[in-house]
Amino acid sequence: VQLQASGGGLVQAGGSLRLSCAASGRTFSNALMGWFRQAPGKEREFVGGSHWIGSNVYSNTYASSVKGRCTISRHNAKNTIYLEMNNLKPEDTAVYYCAAQGATRDWDYWGQGTLVTVSS
Repeated sequence: VQLQASGGGLVQAGGSLRLSCAASGRTFSNALMGWFRQAPGKEREFVGGSHWIGSNVYSNTYASSVKGRCTISRHNAKNTIYLEMNNLKPEDTAVYYCAAQGATRDWDYWGQGTLVTVSS
């Protein structure tokens, strides 16, 4: 099982980015998936999660620091989850990781991270 994150880059404050996380090795359409980030010198923190609640319906939650500026979506046919980030701020600068829940009901699978740098 592998999660491949991509889409990071350098953007000016107020700009937007869309991160992608493509999964391979198994399907995650009914699994909890999410995004985390780790800024330099700080601990990793939760950004948002997408929880399957039945059929093709998901419930998303977001950290207060990004709520209203970020949107998580999924494309199950591509086994991919996205993080759309708008109105980016310098404090959003971090390595962003995607993660997925496995059999342990914990974040068992992690992507390699993609760097987002927001300049002021």
